[in-house]
Amino acid sequence: MTYCCGILVREGLVMIADTRTNAGVDNVSTYRKLHRFIQPGQHVMMIASAGNLSATQSILHLLRAGIENPETHEIEKLATCKTMFDGAQLIGRAVRRVHALEGEAYEQSNVKFEVSFLFGGQIGDDEMRLFLIYAAGNFIECGRDAPYFQIGEYKYGKPVLDRAVGFETDIHDALKVSLVSMDSTMRSNIGVGLPIDIALCRRDSLDLEVDERIDNADPYFHELRDRWSIALRQAHAGIPRPPYGVRK
Repeated sequence: MTYCCGILVREGLVMIADTRTNAGVDNVSTYRKLHRFIQPGQHVMMIASAGNLSATQSILHLLRAGIENPETHEIEKLATCKTMFDGAQLIGRAVRRVHALEGEAYEQSNVKFEVSFLFGGQIGDDEMRLFLIYAAGNFIECGRDAPYFQIGEYKYGKPVLDRAVGFETDIHDALKVSLVSMDSTMRSNIGVGLPIDIALCRRDSLDLEVDERIDNADPYFHELRDRWSIALRQAHAGIPRPPYGVRK
């Protein structure tokens, strides 16, 4: 399984992804799921991937190598897109191209073609944006009312984001909350695990302010996990006992 999250606040964008992939309990591996396409001063784009590893790798290869535009017949690469919307459309075309090439083989093997992507960043003077691309190649854009997207095993980390993240949230607080969300997911699902890749980009900076991999030896992440557990226990203890009992 996978857990990836993108948070778009007023100050910028936070992206986080685990690295665990598995094909059974005895076949667990580590693969990068947060991919960067960066030209400092020109564009900073990030893609978080979830789903069939072979399919997501094929799609990412097409985005780097280029895909022919059916209307102009030009070869388009993600790194040469003029806007983030153009990039989201290109990812959608890459998804449909891989499905057209490999979808039948997946069906014959009784394997569902499952992929999803978070695509966020900024190109030049274009506004910073965050998209969620589905397995059909269609996509939606993140808005201010719900300024985050998740893919993969998202249900365990969602309550944390719902309660703690808004569009006006400080960007480093958004990063902190994303780590708590990841920890909540890891505690409830063995298919999500360390190392974790994190990235943070401020609006109009066109470069990454944070670009780190967190492993099991990271002292801050250990402290965050311990403090969050203590805070939850203290909150539970501070809530009055339920007044319910046997009615006569």
